[in-house]
Amino acid sequence: MIRDTSAQDQVIGRAPWWKRHRKWLIGGGAALLLLALIVPTTLRSLSAGGSVSRARLSIATVERGDFTRDIAAEGRVVAAVSPTLYAPAAGSVRFTVQAGGKVDKDQVIGSVDSPELTSKLAQERANLQALQVDYARAQLDARQQSLVADQTLEQARIDRETASTEQQRTKKAFALGVTPEIEVLRTQAALQKAEIALKRAETDHELQKEGRRFDVDARRLARDRQQLLVDDLQRQVDLLTLRSPVAGQVGQLIAADRSTVAKDAALLTVVDLTALEVEMKVPESFARDLAVGMPATLRGNGKEWPGEVSAVAPEVVNGEVVARVRFAGAAPQGLRQSQRLSVRVVLDERKNVVMVARGPFVEQGRGSSAYVVNGDIAEKRAIRVGAASVDKVEIVEGLQPGEQIVISGTDTFNDAARVAISR
Repeated sequence: MIRDTSAQDQVIGRAPWWKRHRKWLIGGGAALLLLALIVPTTLRSLSAGGSVSRARLSIATVERGDFTRDIAAEGRVVAAVSPTLYAPAAGSVRFTVQAGGKVDKDQVIGSVDSPELTSKLAQERANLQALQVDYARAQLDARQQSLVADQTLEQARIDRETASTEQQRTKKAFALGVTPEIEVLRTQAALQKAEIALKRAETDHELQKEGRRFDVDARRLARDRQQLLVDDLQRQVDLLTLRSPVAGQVGQLIAADRSTVAKDAALLTVVDLTALEVEMKVPESFARDLAVGMPATLRGNGKEWPGEVSAVAPEVVNGEVVARVRFAGAAPQGLRQSQRLSVRVVLDERKNVVMVARGPFVEQGRGSSAYVVNGDIAEKRAIRVGAASVDKVEIVEGLQPGEQIVISGTDTFNDAARVAISR
């Protein structure tokens, strides 16, 4: 009998279903996982109004902290007092200083040679002397006329007294029967005539006295008028000698030395280096809150100086307003005209406020909305902004610290409610 291999056979059980379809199960699970990752993103992308690359956006995080509203700008050093000297008359100008030279107040720095003005002064002085002589002669004539008038008045008084005495004598003689009545009548008429002559002499005396006073006053007024004219010409001649109105430095020689200039032509400038200010240009949006007296900080040459706003221009030029800042106390040494300095003016300081970096989103949304970043989606949300500085803006409503918003690049969102952000 031939032996078979049944003794060597072993019964093998059937493999479980999941093992037999393991490859299919692994592939299906991977597919489901992939769908779970892709579908939400796809659904969000489909619900968004568009898609923008993250590289084109600037995203900032909302934070809480101390908010300082300030203005930072570049300014240039200018002289608060920088007078310009002008020619008081036409003539030839001569300078005794050079540009950049230091001068003291009232120091002679040049002159203008004006033969016409000096000649006119000499002529008017001669006229003044003539009028002074006329005035003195008028006074002398008035005294002489006064003596004559006094003598005439005195003679009239004497004649009246004589007539009165004669009448009294004739009256006594008539009473004694020595003199006829006609003599009494004659002496009485003579007395009346003398009284009339006295009154006329007194009136003429007063009128002549008033007339003499008028004549003398007229000559005096003519002399005084001429004196004023000479004084004015002398003042103009004195101005031909150029003197520095302030202590400082010669800024610029506008006219050439020994050149002929016209009246009121600019000659040179003098810079008062003890009164320096810094001129800066401020955007119109910040200039509304800028006021005289606000504290400022100036930096330059590795140093820092306190200051305050001294002036704000009332007009806007090219969207900017010119303002000036003066140094608190004495001006620092070593500064030069037109030197550049950094200026910072603090407008407002607030503690513990919600804020975010400033960007174009403030102007584009007029401060009423912002796009909040949530993963790969930017959602538009209504907000309300408060004060703004150069680099920060206060958030009053709508955002919380830690949230992220798009501060730049929203111009391509087309005001959509949701925008997908691609990698």
